[in-house]
Amino acid sequence: MKVILVKDVKGMGRAHEEVAVADGYALNYMIPQKLAIAATPIARMEAETRRKQVVDRSALDAALLNENVAALAEARIVITVKANEKGHLYDAVDEEDIIAAAKEQAHIDLSEGVIKLEKPIKELGTFDIPVATIDTFGKFTITVAAE
Repeated sequence: MKVILVKDVKGMGRAHEEVAVADGYALNYMIPQKLAIAATPIARMEAETRRKQVVDRSALDAALLNENVAALAEARIVITVKANEKGHLYDAVDEEDIIAAAKEQAHIDLSEGVIKLEKPIKELGTFDIPVATIDTFGKFTITVAAE
């Protein structure tokens, strides 16, 4: 049976793709779990339209991210947090804190998941923050200072 995936399914395909699966698997698992719909002619046309929208949106997001990273490279972002006398933070700085600081100080919106920190920042200092999407990479610098 041919179905069109509603969501990305690991080992099977991406959303809006048409795949062939066993009838029982489609009828008993994929369709009831809302992972796929039957591949009717109308569903195929809708999936193609959605696929084009996703491609257009990802290209627009990549262009916007490039502009934001370029603007962030020029901006100075300082995050002030409580720290002890040795320079260790009481609370770590994570992606959410960096996104909030970029929005507040540089007036730049970054979407969730574009900042790729290996681990939260737990010390005072200056750090390079990597930013990445599927095909766009960049970085900007932040300073973590004590209150």
